[in-house]
Amino acid sequence: MKKKFALLITLFLLSTSLFAQNTVTRSAITFKTKNLGIGVDGSISGLEATIHFNPNNLAAASFDASVDVKTITTDNSLRDDHLKSDEFFDVARYPAITIKSVAITHKSGNKYTGQFNLTIKNKTKTIEMPFTYTAKGDLGDFNGSFKINRLDYGVGDSSLTLSNEVTISIDAEIRD
Repeated sequence: MKKKFALLITLFLLSTSLFAQNTVTRSAITFKTKNLGIGVDGSISGLEATIHFNPNNLAAASFDASVDVKTITTDNSLRDDHLKSDEFFDVARYPAITIKSVAITHKSGNKYTGQFNLTIKNKTKTIEMPFTYTAKGDLGDFNGSFKINRLDYGVGDSSLTLSNEVTISIDAEIRD
């Protein structure tokens, strides 16, 4: 009986370390596009995430994250209000952007590629995001970026002045 109990405790401890949920301690989500040929930068905050990541067990890795679209900022309050309107992000109806992992593969060293389902305004598309993961004691840094076509998600209309391409960068630190 004691052996079975010890085995159960060992399996429990092993499974919690292999599938440990990490806590996000710092994050920065930024985006870049062009309007009238001029670069426009912005950020979105309010990241909430459940991350299970162990470089030695990528089959069990998962990312499930969301950001609060009401926090979008471009350092221009008129533009920010316009982006929050129903013409662009429609934050009253769609307050969050979500991203969920589909598969993670190791490339080399600290480089990985993830397939993710990105949902904006209730439209989901699979994107590929190369990222790096660097372990620092009980902390880990994730850095990655990807490009989307904003029209694929119904963000704004076709425009001669506003680029359809948006580059999104994610920098997050997690604690085991």
